[in-house]
Amino acid sequence: MEKTHLLQAPHLHAISRNIFVAAGVARHIAEDVSEILVNANLAGHDSHGVLRVPAYLRGIDGGSLKPTAEPKVLAETANTLSVDGQGSFGHYASRWSIHKAIEKAKTSASCSVSIRNTGHIGRLGEYAEAAARAGCISLISVGGGGRGRGPTVPFGGAEGAFGTNPIAIGVPTGDDSPFIVDYATSMVAEGKIQVARSKGIDLPEGCILDKAGNPSVKPADFYDGGSLLAFGKHKGYALAMFTCLLGGLAGTFDVEQGSMNGIFMQAVDVNAFTPVAEYQKGVRAFLDGIKSTPPALGFDEVLVPGDFEYRSRTQRLVDGVEIPDTIYNQLQECADELGITIGEDTVEEDDKAHYGPIS
Repeated sequence: MEKTHLLQAPHLHAISRNIFVAAGVARHIAEDVSEILVNANLAGHDSHGVLRVPAYLRGIDGGSLKPTAEPKVLAETANTLSVDGQGSFGHYASRWSIHKAIEKAKTSASCSVSIRNTGHIGRLGEYAEAAARAGCISLISVGGGGRGRGPTVPFGGAEGAFGTNPIAIGVPTGDDSPFIVDYATSMVAEGKIQVARSKGIDLPEGCILDKAGNPSVKPADFYDGGSLLAFGKHKGYALAMFTCLLGGLAGTFDVEQGSMNGIFMQAVDVNAFTPVAEYQKGVRAFLDGIKSTPPALGFDEVLVPGDFEYRSRTQRLVDGVEIPDTIYNQLQECADELGITIGEDTVEEDDKAHYGPIS
């Protein structure tokens, strides 16, 4: 069994934040990014949590990630925004953008945002949850593709052409468990392969191919020139293309290369259509009705999107987050290189305030 370290959320936050600050990240950006990473761990999606920290440091060292960059608005109307991330952390630029989208939606019914020139944005469900808390329905996608432009093969193809191209949908329920759909259009997100590798376990069948195009369950085969399969065959493939087309609204398409990429967000104010309080009651009643369906053989209950994350967060806020030894050692190595410590004594009072109990 792989050794793990059980860490409380405020401690994980302090580790991540202090590493980033030591690497030159502006303090307020480091706080936002760390909170979003730890929220992913709490939600049970460790693939988008603190295991990403070393990769972001490599991005800073390599110049592809600018640690103090601020996003800026290139153009806007009453219900649109075009944002240039200016090489910033994607988490920071995306949180900044969804908050602006929510503000505009509250006055103009809806707001659509295109974002370009920013780093990895983490778990999309984070931004869908923010919109849901504000009484908005949201659609968020990250797409990139073109021949040879990513690890995910198109349906019927023998060569990668897409990223993992995730898509997320959020709907408010008026409680702490909003309806959240959030998944890659590949069979698994690349971060899930990182998690499997860190734990020394195999992947489920049907997720990856090795570099010769043969089915594999070994994470090492993916990182040795392998590729990802799209979920749902032609259906996931079509959605992967759609995320590219939405991303291209940022103007990030190359006609000569036949490629498109970008981030798209949309927030729709429920109150523009019907009173949000009543709508949320209707949504919760609908979801609870679905959950009352008798479970099939082999299942204990019927769940709806958002239940898993809510339950994971509730449990992990109390019990802590298990971090594989390999990931913990990587964080320790980052801290050592930067000349800082990662003990519990580094936790500040404000760190605890980020992760209060769910009401």
